[in-house]
Amino acid sequence: MTSEKAELQLKELQNLLNKYNYEYHVLDNPTIPDAEYDKLMKQLTDLEKAYPELITPDSPSQRVGGAALSAFEKVTHETPMLSLGNAFSEADIRDFDRRIRQAIGDKFTYICELKIDGLAVSLSYEEGLFIKGSTRGDGEIGEDITANLRTIRSIPLRLNEPYTFEVRGEAYMPKRSFLQLNKMRAEKEEMLFANPRNAAAGSLRQLDPRIAASRNLDIFLYGMGNYGTTGVATHSAGLNLLEDLGLKVNKERKKCATVEEVMNYIEKWTVERPELDYEIDGIVIKVDSLDQQDELGATARTPRWAIAYKFPAEEVVTKLTSIELSVGRTGVITPTAILEPVTVAGTTVQRASLHNEDIIKEKDVMLGDWVVIRKAGDIIPEIVNVLAERRTGEEIAFSMPTECPDCASELVRLEGEVALRCINPKCPAQRRESLIHFVSRNAMNIEGMGEKVIGQMFDHALIKDAADIYFLTKDQLLSLERMGEKSATNLLTSIDISKGNSLEKLLFGLGIRHVGAKAAKTLAEHFESMDRLSTATEEELLTVPEIGDKMADAIVTYFENEEVEQLISELKSAGVNMNYLGIKRQQIEDSDSVFNEKTVVLTGKLEQLTRNEAKEKIEALGGNVSGSVSKKTDILIAGADAGSKLTKAIDLGIEVLSEEKLLEELKE
Repeated sequence: MTSEKAELQLKELQNLLNKYNYEYHVLDNPTIPDAEYDKLMKQLTDLEKAYPELITPDSPSQRVGGAALSAFEKVTHETPMLSLGNAFSEADIRDFDRRIRQAIGDKFTYICELKIDGLAVSLSYEEGLFIKGSTRGDGEIGEDITANLRTIRSIPLRLNEPYTFEVRGEAYMPKRSFLQLNKMRAEKEEMLFANPRNAAAGSLRQLDPRIAASRNLDIFLYGMGNYGTTGVATHSAGLNLLEDLGLKVNKERKKCATVEEVMNYIEKWTVERPELDYEIDGIVIKVDSLDQQDELGATARTPRWAIAYKFPAEEVVTKLTSIELSVGRTGVITPTAILEPVTVAGTTVQRASLHNEDIIKEKDVMLGDWVVIRKAGDIIPEIVNVLAERRTGEEIAFSMPTECPDCASELVRLEGEVALRCINPKCPAQRRESLIHFVSRNAMNIEGMGEKVIGQMFDHALIKDAADIYFLTKDQLLSLERMGEKSATNLLTSIDISKGNSLEKLLFGLGIRHVGAKAAKTLAEHFESMDRLSTATEEELLTVPEIGDKMADAIVTYFENEEVEQLISELKSAGVNMNYLGIKRQQIEDSDSVFNEKTVVLTGKLEQLTRNEAKEKIEALGGNVSGSVSKKTDILIAGADAGSKLTKAIDLGIEVLSEEKLLEELKE
């Protein structure tokens, strides 16, 4: 057979197999027996074996291939994958509807979709060819799981048209696949997966794609990262386009003209949910018009034009065996109910927070009680009520202790508070929790120093407060369990990088009572340095917008503490930055920065800065960083591998700056 003839036959076999694959996995309407499909696949693989130069990335034979990975690479999303705000009741939905109508009037339509309980993923197509797939991650950066996503047969390796775009979806494990997988694991005496969502997530994070391929995963696509180049005007039209291109979209979507129609749709699927072959945990409601979506905009975390209604929590009965006490970083004593293990909303639950002593009394909780529990929002276990009628007389009343369970100091209840609190500043439990908070992402963001590592350091007396972190040595780190040479080096690098954080990160990390991340930013902007803030009077603090009496009093009290004064001094000597690295709003107004009062969009991969670092620096110079390119965009920062956003910006005549130019502007 000539190479030309082989190529024609190979293309014919590929087209046939892709057609049959689409009918089976997307349309759920197979037109040939499995044996015939397998026969055609063997013909294709035999032909490709004879003519390996003719193998293409979109061939049906290339679903699984290559060696197992050693790790997943990071992927920056072209457009951030935002979370959705949650609604738990009809009142929440009607409140959402009210806000929409106040913002854009009454002329709009909703599109309602089933909220698939799986793993959010992004698929990138270039000229119609599937080139990359990733997890949602933190919304900005995910992990490259292309090899595993290629094993999902409902994902086309080539679209029906040569589109270049990023599409978003939910990869999931059908119920039948989940039952089959757990049956096999039980036979092998392996740990069972708690629910289909965990099974799907675990499958897609396997380094060997052959394992993912064996799990029979599926996917529904629910949108695009950017609709700009497609010409569609509504979200529903976008879903129709995805279907036309051969992508699998859930057919149970519905347009709704009124909030009453939305509630009817929710009621229908609350009842019919168990009949589906896949898990759903709610309903997603979106404004259909893309122009109206742009008009409504988004917060830093969630779009204002969409909301996710979560189904009422499943309630089950179990026995409360004991109550465990923990000490938080602010000294609050939190009681936790220890339960006989029970499955709730697909996962095994053994613990539920009781919040405080008043809740225990209000619900009349006793040791040995039978209790009704549920997961609030299908996530957090809570005790709903006690089944008092099932008491036998052997139950034991519970009372909160008078001493701290960790340091034995006397507990107090401060005026106006319901919580008992340990006020010993040297309490080991508080110090440990404070350190965990200090290194967390929204505070000093020291990567590699999680809760377990902090616990080891604390137990080995390597650190007693935040300042000690900056004097750690490699030898000390290597003495910790599971801490190797590379991990120790990386951790020391991360510690060193954190020294350069702006003042607001340090303020939030110190854990001053009532001072959250937003207040820390406000204080840093106003006072600009730790020295000025630490000597501020209560009257001076009250002149700062959003700083009230309680917070002002807490700040003054905090900095009057001699131990705090010593801590700040040690942090300074370690080289930790004590100044606000941004610019106050008054200064911004007079700034000649290229970003002042401009809307800026970031795209592509930045080499010198993270997305968040670039965003913070641009905003500090008076810029407003947006997630999508529109006519309102003034500047696009284009890093490596910039895609559709760059194309759209050029089409709209928007100024485009390279990362090099960005760094020059920031330096100036």
